[in-house]
Amino acid sequence: MITEVCAPSFLSAVNAGNSGASRVELCAELVLGGVTPSYALIKNVVAAIDIPVYVLIRPRSGGFTYSEAELKLMRDDVAMCASLGCAGVVSGVLKNDHTIDTVATAGLIEAAGAMDFTFHRAFDWVPDMEEGVERLLQIGCSRVLTSGGSRTAEEGFDTLVALDRTYGDDIVVMPGGGVNEKNISRFKAAGFSEVHFSATKVQQQSLPLPNISFFPQTMPDERGVYVSDPEIIKRMVDMVK
Repeated sequence: MITEVCAPSFLSAVNAGNSGASRVELCAELVLGGVTPSYALIKNVVAAIDIPVYVLIRPRSGGFTYSEAELKLMRDDVAMCASLGCAGVVSGVLKNDHTIDTVATAGLIEAAGAMDFTFHRAFDWVPDMEEGVERLLQIGCSRVLTSGGSRTAEEGFDTLVALDRTYGDDIVVMPGGGVNEKNISRFKAAGFSEVHFSATKVQQQSLPLPNISFFPQTMPDERGVYVSDPEIIKRMVDMVK
């Protein structure tokens, strides 16, 4: 089974590369759903690890409907990833009604060229998932990362299985969202060929509590750093070999 680690930092990506993961999805600001990482981060991760690096292409948090200016930024970021030797990109665009914007997404696929293209978890907002997959097939998308329209892939398990049985010969249905040590074997047993997880652990820095926080009140304070843990990665990889 192919194991993809969602890595929110250089250390996370290196941990994934050293712990047996099949590939990395590199992003920044995972607590916000992920945004495009920096040029320097992408360049250094590609140089540091020997497994394929896919890069999240998302110019900001706050939904998946973008202006023409933002779409140009995204296409330019895709081209940057190609120039740095990335194996794939992870992206996608929705319309205001949360259906897939096939024109904008096709533009990103075209910009990707020889790189692999994964439609990310924006798919979980799509009101009709079967129609959504049909749209992705029309524009040549390789893979869809989804939790089956539920909060976690475990909660959306039945939907994921149905999608895979219907479309799995034409597109990779990759479960992601809340995949962990307790449930990863269930996805392997169901016949999925790929799975996505972050294996993150909060590392608490030995720093004094700052006088003010720049985080929303619903989030931990700035002393916590999210890192993909090498021991968790290794255990999960071993479970689905």
